[in-house]
Amino acid sequence: MESLKIKKVSIEAVNIKLEAPFTIAIGTKYNIENAFIRIELENGVEGFGEAAPLEPINGENQATALATLHACKDFLTGKRVSDYRSISRHLKTVFWAQVTARCAIEMALLDAFTKSLDLPLYKFLGGSEKRIETDYTVDIVPPPVARKNAAILAGKGYRMLKTKVGKNISEDIDRLLAIREGAPDCGITLDANQGFSPPEAVHFLEELEVNKLRPLLFEQPVVKYDLAGMKFVKDHTSVPVGADETVFTSADAVNVVRSGCADVINIKLMKSGIIEALDIAAMARSANINLMIGCMLETRLALSCAVHFAAGLGGFSFIDLDPHLNPDDDPFGGGPAFTDPVYVLSDDQAGIGVFRK
Repeated sequence: MESLKIKKVSIEAVNIKLEAPFTIAIGTKYNIENAFIRIELENGVEGFGEAAPLEPINGENQATALATLHACKDFLTGKRVSDYRSISRHLKTVFWAQVTARCAIEMALLDAFTKSLDLPLYKFLGGSEKRIETDYTVDIVPPPVARKNAAILAGKGYRMLKTKVGKNISEDIDRLLAIREGAPDCGITLDANQGFSPPEAVHFLEELEVNKLRPLLFEQPVVKYDLAGMKFVKDHTSVPVGADETVFTSADAVNVVRSGCADVINIKLMKSGIIEALDIAAMARSANINLMIGCMLETRLALSCAVHFAAGLGGFSFIDLDPHLNPDDDPFGGGPAFTDPVYVLSDDQAGIGVFRK
């Protein structure tokens, strides 16, 4: 067990310019500004973790994530990675608000531990599936661009497309109609990122119905803490309603179950951390609420970890893990094999299977 002790911790910033701005209803990002942690064990094994903060979603940024990781270095040194749950529990009591930094630490711990066991992370988490299929997000762009992008994605084999809504109803509808024209055989999911009031959200769905457009999911239509407003939307549509920013913790999931405000819970490791995400998934399943997995602006490292999580647990109704980076721009390589739109996991890669270029 001495070989599983953490010998060294190193931390660095990850800065990558996006090819195109990433726009949601509550903000725009032009760069990936993340944080990376590497832990080295006494046995020589290294574990990698990534924090991908997004201020409008979790109130964190690169500076706060880096500061938290640096503050944890002394605490982590000498700990056994096999004690990842007790380490996670302690960090949550101290750095309760710095969830992306805690997620990066959990990721590194589990990567190093499963590498030491010579076991892929998805197998450690249950090994339910080896293949998962993702959707792809069509950004908030003019209709002609959306139509073209949707056609390209459909040509690559994507069967599910997602788009952001909630900034302007008429523009949203025009873009959705364009997406349908470009990819008529693809299902469409919507993510409002809290962009509507409850009556606006219902009106928006009614307008879509007039245009004979029925989304497969309406994600986070209203402000995250307005569970009554979300239930109002759910009660006035047959379109499944998803809770995203509403659920950061298992306690949040309990509140969703009690209020009956959502049909789907979107798990993002950067909202909850990996250990908490396991509890959220268990809570949702116990209440017959469907699961979705999503991501922030992440490199191959954190994205691969989310793929392992979804494949390990299995049974996710919606997969939203589309890559944001050209592989040549990504500082990490390896991980699950990806050929649009499918990830395939290998039993030959221990841990997350990602390496630093």
